[in-house]
Amino acid sequence: MSELKPSEIVKELDKYIIGQNNAKRSVAIALRNRWRRKQVPEDLKDEIAPKNIILIGPTGVGKTEISRRLSKLTDSPFNKVEASKFTEVGYVGRDVESMVRDLVELTVNDLKVREQEAVREKAMMIAEEMVLDLLLPKQASEPPPQQEEGDDLNEAGVMLSLPQAEPTESSLSKTRGKLRKMLKAGKLSDRYVSLDISEKSMPMVEIFSNVGMEEMGINFKDMFSNLMPKNTKRRKVKVSEALEMIAQEEAQNLVDMDKVISMAIEKVEQSGIVFLDEIDKIAGGNGHGPDVSREGVQRDLLPIVEGSNINTKYGPVKSDHILFIASGAFHTIKPSDLIPELQGRFPIRVELDSLGQKEFMRILTEPKNALLLQYQALLKTEGIEVVFEDESVEKISEIAQEVNNLTENIGARRLHTLMECLLEDILFDAPDMKETRVVIDAAYVDNRLKDIKDDEDLSRYIL
Repeated sequence: MSELKPSEIVKELDKYIIGQNNAKRSVAIALRNRWRRKQVPEDLKDEIAPKNIILIGPTGVGKTEISRRLSKLTDSPFNKVEASKFTEVGYVGRDVESMVRDLVELTVNDLKVREQEAVREKAMMIAEEMVLDLLLPKQASEPPPQQEEGDDLNEAGVMLSLPQAEPTESSLSKTRGKLRKMLKAGKLSDRYVSLDISEKSMPMVEIFSNVGMEEMGINFKDMFSNLMPKNTKRRKVKVSEALEMIAQEEAQNLVDMDKVISMAIEKVEQSGIVFLDEIDKIAGGNGHGPDVSREGVQRDLLPIVEGSNINTKYGPVKSDHILFIASGAFHTIKPSDLIPELQGRFPIRVELDSLGQKEFMRILTEPKNALLLQYQALLKTEGIEVVFEDESVEKISEIAQEVNNLTENIGARRLHTLMECLLEDILFDAPDMKETRVVIDAAYVDNRLKDIKDDEDLSRYIL
């Protein structure tokens, strides 16, 4: 997927995001440039820096969705952070380096899960053998039968000592083979076995620190997990549960974590994407005293965006080739209000269009995860078929545009609010409804939303 042409990337994004062609083109070019950089000679490869992007537009027009879909499309490590949550280093709050640490942590966990899936078959085979070891002693070591009346006695009336037949290796092997077949066929799933399960008990440690607080917490956690003894508890569980629990533990043991960490760091450094939302909230200060959540954050952000080494618990990570996509509404300020050095690190600026009635109609019906399809699928689980007529879709789009113009413009998110109000009665009564088919027409939409739409004060509270 990383070798997609820019036109193919835009085509894939079109399946989920309506309009915003300029933004799609910009991110497609940035993505293709990554592939191009890998093809250039080694001595020039490290010199080519990513062209970071600022997406400018009101909320709900698709800024975050474009970045998220882009990362899924190319299987790139992705982390979305709110710039307004950060504070300057030295003050209580999150420091900007934590976004790279989080990105590495997410990537390590993702790759670890994939590696566990890759060794799942081998882990299941080991689990089967261990479960058979738990089951076989019950089959092989049954108590000898008691002597009954009429059995042979010697002259003194003492019971003859008859030698007990020891289970031979071949008989044990046959028994094990039979058990294995029964286990694979699921015939033993409801039987119970005794299993030693390790309990992870962690002492509660609260740390007050102003730098890398979450990182310090992680390290303390790892340290205590190695120092504290592992308590085991014997439990009786079903064979099916025992298989799953043992397989999961064995899969973790089979994964080469050094390899996973190495792959994760390389993946983050070469194809990581950090989405910096609400960047306009850290631009421009009031000029009175230090503003630790605005200019201070910009100054701390600058070296990371320019490229530096960030210390993580998995080792140092270079941010030189991580792609940073920033976004903001920029209602009252402009991108030029950012500090000049930071502006230079975001050379591509794209303005996203506000959404109107036509776009709302397309959002409701065209994407793969279209809003109408979601509600139809939800109500289908109750045995109810919901049909939206074309006029009703047009009416919903028209009302969404009007309410956005009259109140706050929250873009496509307005459609979620309208759809909930529109279908509230059906969603509530669905389990008890006798009708299996409901048709939503323009009259129904008008009847449900007219009062809210016409009363501006009411719409501010409800919509």
